[in-house]
Amino acid sequence: MTDIKNVKSKELKVGRTNILLNTLMVFVGISGCFSVLFGAWLAHGGQALPTNAQSSLATALQYQFIHTLALFITLLWIKVSRLKIGEVTAASTISVIQVKSSKLLMSACLAFVTGILCFCGVIYIKSLFELTEPFMVLSKLTPLGGIAFAIAWLLLAVAGKRSFN
Repeated sequence: MTDIKNVKSKELKVGRTNILLNTLMVFVGISGCFSVLFGAWLAHGGQALPTNAQSSLATALQYQFIHTLALFITLLWIKVSRLKIGEVTAASTISVIQVKSSKLLMSACLAFVTGILCFCGVIYIKSLFELTEPFMVLSKLTPLGGIAFAIAWLLLAVAGKRSFN
């Protein structure tokens, strides 16, 4: 009975992880598409905006594009490491290092998404719309997004150190 519960628990966990990975891949596609289309608009239609707004939008766009690519590569890293774990589990047991690295990579993905939404998203909103007082609280999310980006990169560094030892 306990074995059946363990198997079902593992299947649920794998199912949830797959849903999260699929959702993150959809996010990558939408974010990449937005980056290209918004970049084209900014280069052509956004010329009527004030110079400081154009500069802020260009910075947000650059950060979004770079971190979307980083998110995509991290998702590929997870996919490859999951394939390797599958090969290992067929022959023996999974090492604790592999599982921890996978969790670190997933955390990095979530931090990249948080950074894109909080840093880039808030800059887009602030630059394109005049925010009234109750919405000015959004400005406080920008530094949190920047911190999320930094955390994501540090998580990749730790995962890389563990994976390539």
